[in-house]
This record gives sequence, C-alpha cells and structure tokens, in this order.
Amino acid sequence: MGTYSVNLGPNRYSFPDLRRLLACASPPRSGDELAGLAAESAEQRVAARLALAEVPLQRFLEEPAIAYEQDEVTRLILDGHDEAAFAPVASMTVGGFRDWLLSYAADGASIAALAPGLTPEMVAAVSKIMRNQDLILVASKIRVTTAFRNTIGAPGTLSVRLQPNHPTDDPRGIAASILDGLLHGAGDATVGVNPATDNVHAYVAIASLIDELRQSYSIPLQSCVLAHVTTAIEAINRDAPVDLVFQSIAGTESANSAFGVNLALLEEAHDAAQSLARGTVGGNRMYFETGQGSALSADAHHGVDQQTCEARAYAVARAYDPLLVNTVVGFIGPEYLVDGKQITRAGLEDHFCGKLMGLPMGCDVCYTNHAEADQDDMDGLLTLLATAGCQFVMGVPGADDIMLGYQSTSFHDANYVRRLLGKQPAPEFADWLRAMGIYDRSDQLAMPAAGNGLLARASELIGDEG
Repeated sequence: MGTYSVNLGPNRYSFPDLRRLLACASPPRSGDELAGLAAESAEQRVAARLALAEVPLQRFLEEPAIAYEQDEVTRLILDGHDEAAFAPVASMTVGGFRDWLLSYAADGASIAALAPGLTPEMVAAVSKIMRNQDLILVASKIRVTTAFRNTIGAPGTLSVRLQPNHPTDDPRGIAASILDGLLHGAGDATVGVNPATDNVHAYVAIASLIDELRQSYSIPLQSCVLAHVTTAIEAINRDAPVDLVFQSIAGTESANSAFGVNLALLEEAHDAAQSLARGTVGGNRMYFETGQGSALSADAHHGVDQQTCEARAYAVARAYDPLLVNTVVGFIGPEYLVDGKQITRAGLEDHFCGKLMGLPMGCDVCYTNHAEADQDDMDGLLTLLATAGCQFVMGVPGADDIMLGYQSTSFHDANYVRRLLGKQPAPEFADWLRAMGIYDRSDQLAMPAAGNGLLARASELIGDEG
C-alpha cells in the first residue's frame, strides 16, 4: 500500500491507494458519482490518469483492489495468475503497456499470449488511459475463437444471439420470433430465451421447443435458456436438452452472492454441462452476462469503481472457458450509465478488457427508456464495436424486447453491420443459410423459395395476418 501523487500545474494531487486512483482515473459515469467514487473535478481526473500511467503492472499483484482474505474473486485472480505469461510485460508501467499494445510490434498472437498473466485491475487500468480509438484498435487485433455446434469468432465473422423473448413464454410467440430471426440470418451465437418464469418446468419446455426446431431443420446452432444456474442444473438432472448453461456474474464475491451464486456453484454447473457432451464442433458450454453497475446496485462494490468491478467479472468468466460472454452494457439503467456517451464508452471498455483477458466478448448494445440515449447512439456503438472485432450482438424482433422492456438491436441492425463491413455468420451456420436458400450465391439475404419448409413453418406460426 502506498500513496500515489502527481503535480499538475501549481496543484499536487494525492491518492491514498490503487483503488482510489483507479476510481478517479475513470471517465465520467453516473454510477461512480452515485457511489461517491468519481473524481471531484476534470483536473483531478487528469491527475489520476497521469499518476496511474506511472504505476508498474507488478503493483496490481501486490495491492489487490479487494483484499485476498475478504473475497473469493480476488483469490481466484491471484491464485490463477500465470507468471510465465506475464513475464513479457512484467517490467512495464501502465503507460508503457498502453504504448506497447498500440505499437506495430504487438500483434494478435503476442497480445493473446499475455491473457493468463493479466489481472482485471491491470486491464482496467490501461483502458482508463486510452481514448476510444485506442480501445477499438487494440481489441481489433485480438481473435478469440470458441465452438459448440458452430464456431464463434472466426476471422471475418459477426454472430448474432437470437433473443425471442415472450412476456408469457408462449411457445407460438417464441417460435415465431425464432423463425423470423433465422430468416434474417440470426441465431448463430445462440438462440437464447430469457424465460418470464424461472422454474424448471418452463426451462424444459423452452429448451425442448428450440431443440425440436433445431433438429427438424438440421440447424447448426446452440440454444440457451437464461434461467438461474440452479434451474439449469435441475433441468440437466431431468435429462432436458440443455446446450449452454447461463448465469449472470459480477466481479466481487458479495455481488455474486446477490445473484445467488458462488464459484463452487459455477464449477458444479460447468461440470454438469460437460457431462452432456452435446457439442459437435467444440466443447465451450457456458454463457455469462455482465454489466457495469451490477456490484454497485447490490451494494457490493467495496469502494471499487464500476468499470474495475466489471473487469473482475471477466476473471470469473475466464475460469469456466465460456462459449460467449455478453456485456449487457446499458441494461442496468441511467443510475450507472446515464446517456449515450457513457454507454458508448462503457461498451468499448468492456469489449477491450474482455478480449485482452482472452474472452469471447459480445455486447448487448442497449439502453432503457429512461436513459438519455436513443437508437442513433446505439447505431454508433454497434458500428464501433463491429470494427473492434466484437464477436456477437443481439438480434431482438424490432429491437424492442417486449418481455424485458428495453431497447436493443434488431435482426436488421445485425445485417446492416454485416453488409457494411463484409462480415459473415459463423461458417457452419452460413453454410446452412446457403443450403436453405436464406443466403444467395453472393452471400446476401434472399427470400427462400415458396417450397422451403422453414418459410412454410414461419407462415403457419405467424398466420395469415403476419
């Protein structure tokens, strides 16, 4: 522990510990202000960034944001630290690490090799002294590939989580949304349903519905019911067709307790998912969601700023080799990210930090209706993330989730960015789209022939008025 000080003009700024230094260096956001953690002025924020740039990376191993004895996430981070992977940057400061990441010498392979040696606090620290373009450029260098029934993160791809939520879990409504998404080329990341009711009966019914549809049309996709992990374990015990196991996670032990989980329970869920061996091209079986502000909303942040807490959640995800990690960036609300500018910055930070830690990062580019944000803000963030190599985004009918009550990205939004940047779906899924006539010979969306069974099924479900 030590004081961190810097002179800025006639003023001298001191920060009592790394935790305070990290908080003051963060770009402005409403959550840190609500928690009393934000810098008191723009000048203090600049001073904090100057001081942070001089901190050796090694110091983050010596001074964890939350004490080792107090928090199992800290123990996970420090006990799992790979000294050999860290060695190439062990002598660098935060500022030196930033300069190296932006250099021509730092290619994707060399950055990826560092991941086991980087702690969340290190990657959060370097993100705080980066501009948006820095976050985009470095993240774009990093390629993380995972697989289950198709391959996520291959070069030149952008996948879509098809999100067919329904306020009453009506099978007909869910199926109609799934078919609508498939006909727009969505669903390769996963078909993931947030159930309106979190119980094992609803879980099994939804999982069985998606699995029947998948098998009927030989679709190389994976499904996920986004219920609590204990519900998934019970469904597995009942021999339900469970592909991916989901859980919301956070960056502190007490915040995870608020979600009703701990590391032992996540390990149990991971083992249960492994026992099914349902993947065909790979064995990544977990799907995690995170979001800046979750620890603060649970009063479980221990004085750590919300972006550093978010990065610590990625250490939890990393321990279980997930297929997908999704930062639901604007979902928690304006108490934590008040407007489009803060949401944009947070989305770029989260994607950068997750990729730097070796995770398959996607983003729910979203906002709640009481935030100072709109769809134009989301168009901008979607485009920036796609250029940064984001691995998947959401596909929500009309971009309006009628069950969760927030605004996200639509099937059309995903296709916009695929066309703009020349990106394709996951390769196995793209082959299926071509075989079904949903993609034409130039890999553009096409209207399938009238005799297409999937189109007929969609017409049947949607009805004559659809």
